[in-house]
Amino acid sequence: MSYKQIIPLQLFCQIWIILSVFGLISEAYAYIGPGAGFAVAGSFLVMFTAMLSAIIAFLTWPIRGLIRAIRFRRIYARSRFKKVVVLGLDGMDCTLTEKWLSEGKLPNFAKLRDQGCFKPLSSTIPPISPVAWSSFQTGSNPGKTNIFDFLTRDIKSYDVKLSSVDIKGPTRKIKIGKYQIPIGSGDIRLLRKSIPFWKILGNNGIFSSVIRVPITFPPEKFFGVQLSAMCTPDLRGSQGMFSYFTSQSNDRNDSTGGEHYTVKIKKDRIKTKLIGPQNPMLTTKSTLTCPFEVILNGADSATLKINGKTYQLVKDEYSNWIKVDFQTFPGAKISGIGRFLLKSTQPEFRLYVTPINIDPEKPVMPISHPPVYSTYISKRQGDYATLGLAEDSWALNEKLISDDDFIQQCLQADDEREKMFFDSLDNIKQGLCVCVFDGTDRIQHAFWRQMDKEHPVHNGDFKPSNNLAIENIYKRADLLLGKVMKKCNNKDTLLMIISDHGFNVFRYGIDLNRWLADNGYLTLKEDAQNKKNLAGVDWSETRAFAIGLSGIFLNIKGRESRGIVDPKTEAPKLREEIAEKLHKLTDPIRNQPAVKQVYNAWKVYHGPYRNNAPDLIVGYQVGYRASWETAVGQVTEQIFHDNMKAWSGDHCIDHSLVPGILFCNQKITNENPRLMDIGPTVLDMFGVDIPTHMDGQPLTVS
Repeated sequence: MSYKQIIPLQLFCQIWIILSVFGLISEAYAYIGPGAGFAVAGSFLVMFTAMLSAIIAFLTWPIRGLIRAIRFRRIYARSRFKKVVVLGLDGMDCTLTEKWLSEGKLPNFAKLRDQGCFKPLSSTIPPISPVAWSSFQTGSNPGKTNIFDFLTRDIKSYDVKLSSVDIKGPTRKIKIGKYQIPIGSGDIRLLRKSIPFWKILGNNGIFSSVIRVPITFPPEKFFGVQLSAMCTPDLRGSQGMFSYFTSQSNDRNDSTGGEHYTVKIKKDRIKTKLIGPQNPMLTTKSTLTCPFEVILNGADSATLKINGKTYQLVKDEYSNWIKVDFQTFPGAKISGIGRFLLKSTQPEFRLYVTPINIDPEKPVMPISHPPVYSTYISKRQGDYATLGLAEDSWALNEKLISDDDFIQQCLQADDEREKMFFDSLDNIKQGLCVCVFDGTDRIQHAFWRQMDKEHPVHNGDFKPSNNLAIENIYKRADLLLGKVMKKCNNKDTLLMIISDHGFNVFRYGIDLNRWLADNGYLTLKEDAQNKKNLAGVDWSETRAFAIGLSGIFLNIKGRESRGIVDPKTEAPKLREEIAEKLHKLTDPIRNQPAVKQVYNAWKVYHGPYRNNAPDLIVGYQVGYRASWETAVGQVTEQIFHDNMKAWSGDHCIDHSLVPGILFCNQKITNENPRLMDIGPTVLDMFGVDIPTHMDGQPLTVS
């Protein structure tokens, strides 16, 4: 077994740790969580332990490498391939792929199909990215992964919260006057359960490189390298909080997914500041800020001054990643990175700033494994997006950035990903390489309105260049595949191209909570209209409620804090009753069914975490989805709503309507492959026994 390709990377990581601890490289060890701000995650003892561990790891690397080589010297004797490459194209749709294959627009996909195979790939129930990618990496159904949606409810408060990660700050602090020193590293916990198949490979001596696979934050330890993706927060601990500065005094001051600031122009200059996280070093609550200045140079340009450096901004062009420092106290700072987009200088000043990402060179949170793998990548290719959802669809929805701006953002993110992926392909000669690209998903979410003349926001006046946005991102994926195939053109490499689900149009939102209220399952207090987080619900009279993009929860006694439904005598009948009624829901305006199927979680899921799932999962018909209000627990006055946002395509419908894709450079004879079969297949190709807890089955590769 050869380690020539992985030693340089791991040695780099060990050396970087040692230099950082000795202070030869500036590092910030810190913690951040949603709403909690920063807390320094290190004491002298922690730093000393880290230094000692790094030195020992560095000095013992040759010995450990030799032991591993001896122990696993025969691992590839059972393997059919020395290298397996899995390229994930998030959301790539089977129907669109078939269409453009038949039209000759995807020549590399056609070549791969003819060489091996092309099949629809069945997704999960529901076919939502965190659910699907969790099943991909574990080979298990959601009842074993504990991931059922992007969002879930807090069983005590009923508030909406992320389903995949729980972040808490350090509880112990040393106070010195107005300052405090947090002790410990806090608790950043991945809520996805079960074991990723690359960890099983590592236990058998097979190295893996896993880049930007969703639901890998915080990263887990295994024999390999990993860069986290979806649900990795920004520097403020949110899932992406952009900033928008304008001199227009009557401009709105709030926005979903971002914040607006009114600024004044004085002698062609604007002085303002970026908002950062809470200052962890002060005993009183205090928000960190980073001042900056913009000097207007004319109609199409400006000069940005920030952190003692100067940058030129050009109208409608994103800046490169710019370091943004927030000073916690004299001599100490927390760093992030952001991109600045000048939208106008006359007659009004408008400036968009991306969410401030965690700095990959000096990460203040664990965004990679080993921790300095993110630094390694930044040294190889420069700064890059670390936010889980780096493409800012909310700024597009709010019409603060244009279609062109959003496309540019998506392409930049995919370009960064491509460099990481090819570095992995070049350096890993034996083992597993996995990388997920998001552009196909983000572009389809934003531009399905172009293809669908019945969509409420389709007005026929799109720019010709953007009318083909979805087709163009598929062609771009085809070009990427061509490059990958050249690097995987030997008999020792298995190449699979997969997507987690397909796509379709999202025209109308359904307010599930309004439907539940109208049908007597949910009771509202007076003045409860339009309150988020179900704040207006009378829990003493409520039997069911909806949160997230697909789920209905029963208010179960003994599970929810104010539950009233008996889990044994009432719940089973209530599930069946609601499912039967909701399945018959018809859109009265268009006189068509809105729901294809309602699934009982107790029948479709199995495993130790089934009780955490929504009791019912709604599989919508094409064109429908949970309303934006339902996702955050807000109750409106009507059931059906026109979707007036740029986010016009979606996959949060019945899983049978949005299969993903599977391409392979070898023949696969199975008729109905599933996403959860990919992990067991990779294990089988390496000759590794498949754990009994996995629900997926190895595909027959001939």
